[in-house]
Amino acid sequence: MLSNRTVSVLKWGRCEAYAAVYPKVPDWVLNFSPLPSLSSPHRNLSAFPAAQSEHLQQKMSENGALPLRGKVLTVDTMNANVKKVDYAVRGPIVQRAVQIEKELKEGVKKPFEEVIKANIGDAHAMGQRPITFFRQVMALCTYPQLLDDNKFPEDAKNRARRILQSCGGNSIGAYTTSQGIDCVRHDVANYIQRRDGGIPSDPDNIYLTTGASDGIVTILKLLTAGEGRTRTGVMISIPQYPLYSASIAELGAVQINYYLNEEKCWSLDISELQRSLHAAREHCNPRVLCIINPGNPTGEPIRSFPYKKNSNDIYKGCEFHSFKKVLFEMGPEYSSKVELASFHSTSKCYMGECGFRGGYMEVINMDPEVKAQLTKLVSVRLCPPAPGQALMDLVVNSPQPGEPSYQTFMKERTAVLSALAEKAKLTEEILNTVPGISCNPVQGAMYSFPRITLPERAINEAKAKGQAPDMFYCMKLLEETGICLVPGSGFGQREGTYHFRMTILPPTDKLKIMLNKLKEFHQKFTQQYS
Repeated sequence: MLSNRTVSVLKWGRCEAYAAVYPKVPDWVLNFSPLPSLSSPHRNLSAFPAAQSEHLQQKMSENGALPLRGKVLTVDTMNANVKKVDYAVRGPIVQRAVQIEKELKEGVKKPFEEVIKANIGDAHAMGQRPITFFRQVMALCTYPQLLDDNKFPEDAKNRARRILQSCGGNSIGAYTTSQGIDCVRHDVANYIQRRDGGIPSDPDNIYLTTGASDGIVTILKLLTAGEGRTRTGVMISIPQYPLYSASIAELGAVQINYYLNEEKCWSLDISELQRSLHAAREHCNPRVLCIINPGNPTGEPIRSFPYKKNSNDIYKGCEFHSFKKVLFEMGPEYSSKVELASFHSTSKCYMGECGFRGGYMEVINMDPEVKAQLTKLVSVRLCPPAPGQALMDLVVNSPQPGEPSYQTFMKERTAVLSALAEKAKLTEEILNTVPGISCNPVQGAMYSFPRITLPERAINEAKAKGQAPDMFYCMKLLEETGICLVPGSGFGQREGTYHFRMTILPPTDKLKIMLNKLKEFHQKFTQQYS
């Protein structure tokens, strides 16, 4: 039998669990003073001296009361699918770039003064200015007292009031419905309907998301099923954005590659799509076709602007056509049957508001029972960030002619798009003057994916180091010039070809410097390894 005092001690913190199996308590436990009351909020084993706590656990292990073991979660016991995930955009090159930045701040001498991060499409981080109207409305939503300030235009105030009235407690800090703020979903549906020339869009088919990425992953979760040869196959274009390959790996689906035709400006050949589909049926169940072209990394498409059928958001010579619009132009046989999920976000284009993580998805022809499951799935995460939802509303419901903010908005928007078009052309022209580099026209904003010819010696040295040849190239480029790019191997490419992805977002003067440094490096690299 244990004494009352012993029982009291054993009830202290984790000792309570060991009382029944460890009846002989060491004297130092009984004599430990002062004893806290059982109602003390500080009842935990950390009150014991560390050495004595370890001694107690060791003794309990020896008596069979507490098994000795290592970590519960190890690389061997963790989810195996997670280990297959690779995300080159923030991979080893970028990690090294961060280290170099720290070294520069600590005074370490380098052949350059700064790291130029051209690895990711983070517009504002690269100097793109926010659109005034967007930030005015966001400021008003975040701090409603500013609604009494006459420095803000009335249309900005009206947008903010409308958004706040749709939020719980008139606060953007409140949870929203899981599918998103009702008035924002209606505005998105109206935007899509205008964009597509009057083709109806139902607000109930709109789901606001945490950036486009969140919506893509959610849809892939619904589609992933089966085992072995019945596992879901997802067809993605190569080169691809690593979100797709990473999500497919994490969910245990099967990645099916179809290659874009680089010689024809990254176009899609139907015969290649058919080849890929036929081959995939031998080992999985192809259920998903992902289409984004021009895409990331070969050029991010810019969406059409409301009320403009022939959008000038796409660079000269190109016109934006939504897949939904094309689907309906094919007739009821397709428009009433084909299941389509399409996505948009606030992160790219003239907005560049990556950090707000605003986005939406529209689902077409989804089975009602599956749609109920989709709603349940998004409900688990409660809701997307309310500020991101508000910003998405401004993108689809921007100032219109006659409103106070319209002139400034159009001036800023046009300036950003013109600068992007200029930088796209500049990138193509300069890179194509370099022997051993070829760059297709950049048809949409943000990215280029140039092909590089590497000497055999460089390829062999890279393989000897266990690196992909374009990773070897990009790492040397970073160390010698401070330019941070992403190797094409992180996006996928045809066997025997090498590329890198770079953003065109740096300010024009800095972009020129970067491109010329890149030109000099490639010439030096080629000479060194020839």
